[in-house]
Amino acid sequence: MTVPAVSAAGVDPIAGHSGTRAAIGAAKTIVVKVGSSSLTTSAGGLDPARLDALVDAVALRAATGTSVVLVSSGAIAAGLAPLGLKRRPRDLPTQQAAASVGQQLLAQRYAGSFARHGLKVGQVLLTTDDVVRRAHYRNAQRTFAKLLSFGVVPVVNENDTVATAEIRFGDNDRLAALVAHLVAADALVLLSDVDALYTGDPRLPASRRIDHVDGPADLVDIEIAAPSSDVGTGGMASKLSAAAMATGAGIPVLLASAAQAASALIGNPHSPDEIPLVGTAFAPATRRTGARLFWLRHAATSAGSLTLDSGAVAAVIDRRKSLLPAGIIGAVGDFESGDVVDLLGPDGVRVARGFVGHDAAALPGIIGKTLADLPPDLRHEVVHADDLIATTDAAGGLT
Repeated sequence: MTVPAVSAAGVDPIAGHSGTRAAIGAAKTIVVKVGSSSLTTSAGGLDPARLDALVDAVALRAATGTSVVLVSSGAIAAGLAPLGLKRRPRDLPTQQAAASVGQQLLAQRYAGSFARHGLKVGQVLLTTDDVVRRAHYRNAQRTFAKLLSFGVVPVVNENDTVATAEIRFGDNDRLAALVAHLVAADALVLLSDVDALYTGDPRLPASRRIDHVDGPADLVDIEIAAPSSDVGTGGMASKLSAAAMATGAGIPVLLASAAQAASALIGNPHSPDEIPLVGTAFAPATRRTGARLFWLRHAATSAGSLTLDSGAVAAVIDRRKSLLPAGIIGAVGDFESGDVVDLLGPDGVRVARGFVGHDAAALPGIIGKTLADLPPDLRHEVVHADDLIATTDAAGGLT
């Protein structure tokens, strides 16, 4: 059944929201993410026809002069059939064995398929260290920049063979959003086995397809169905979280099905100015987050936490002020000056993250005091306003 498209705000999608789609169509650097279920057969092995169709769409977009980074799930799924497994294993050793076999098959298939278009690919396997540790994060930025300068299509995946944290995380949607910021992408396209965001389970007749999302407030009444695939681990919730990360950094997002990859990436090749109404477009925030603060918000590992009183929360979040010792009522963790800490409200909910300016050992003697009451060497902010960023937990939004 064909479901009428609407925007979450009830706006005519064609008249009101062509700007986001036009920005995606004009993007000079684009990250494309595809899930396991979009690349495999029902038995779990790689589907050559599906993979070739995806590569054809990516190659057509690259032919327009766009730099494309492909974030591809599928290593574990690709290893199922060769190992005689009927579904994704639950135990870690078998997952890692499947990833070891499947990653090689996946890389070979991509290299051969892109070669049909005269394109070279480079395999990039990432772990949490590559995005959590600041030095690794910056090194990854340089690697991607060099690959793209050579005209290579980076094919990115989590290093499931050895990185246990990645297998527990289990999905590449968040990774795709992080990579989009790493490469300063102009757009992120999330390809799935669902053709768009719906108001409810897309299998139910009452669910309506949403053409456009302006921001987190538009998602309040959305009912998210659980993942239905035996080979993938992500679902719509992880895609919405990835979309929130990317759009919050000023990157527009398009969610569409892998079967619509050509339309999502190219549109109508005979009418370049025509903007296809496939999938759901997510409007970007008006201000792009800098790399340092994006890393702080979405990738950094916290070394501890500071609990703030209500006045300090208002100063930090509403008035964008620095955090002073007088507003702190508690501290947890063994951190040093320069480490990342979470800032919590009186109720224990995280409201911000920041680079702390004092060692944990110094805090018991200064919290609750004004700067004037402190010795000169301790008379400075605990977290400077330029070194902190509000998180979405306080507003109940997606992280």
